[in-house]
Amino acid sequence: MALSQEEFSKFMAENKGQRKFKQSVELAVNFKGIDFTKQDNRLNLEVMLPNGKGKTKKIAVFATDKALVEDAKKNNILVIDGAETVRIAADQARLNSLLDYDLFAQPNLMPTIAKSMGQFLGPRNSMPRPLLSNANLASIASDAGRRVSIRSKGKYLPTVHAVVGSEDMDPSKIFDNINEVMNRIKAKVGQNNIRSAYVKLTMSKPIKLM
Repeated sequence: MALSQEEFSKFMAENKGQRKFKQSVELAVNFKGIDFTKQDNRLNLEVMLPNGKGKTKKIAVFATDKALVEDAKKNNILVIDGAETVRIAADQARLNSLLDYDLFAQPNLMPTIAKSMGQFLGPRNSMPRPLLSNANLASIASDAGRRVSIRSKGKYLPTVHAVVGSEDMDPSKIFDNINEVMNRIKAKVGQNNIRSAYVKLTMSKPIKLM
């Protein structure tokens, strides 16, 4: 990256603590030369940040299976009744509350969730991830503060965003997180297809990474 760790640390020092809430550190990557109308070119990456996001995000799972419900409750994961999906989709307040969670779902519930909530959750990069049959909910819960999703939005929006830390973290650890995300993206699309990358705090002006 063109931006050095020292320059990034200076940027953090100049911009943190400017708001009454803990700001997130956000990465935006812009692409070129990629035809996102082709399904194979779209990004759908799960990245585990080496140093976490500095914030613990809550977990929720759409479920009807009794064993899965019991396992989720045992791991302090919020259970959303899969039979309530359509009703939740019609309640804007309940829809908004889902954005506070890292969402998962039984695979057989995904079509109904996509149909009823996809237009709301999809553009906000918050669609539930299907739980595989061997999913370890204890591990999912413990990794919640480290996992970020890198997904291209729609066919014609050549940009992705990800939260890579919070302002109270050591800048060097955030910088390591940024490198991890950028390396995963480069491995998928190639460096030559990255037009630019920027990082910012929630309410700050961005600084160019590359």
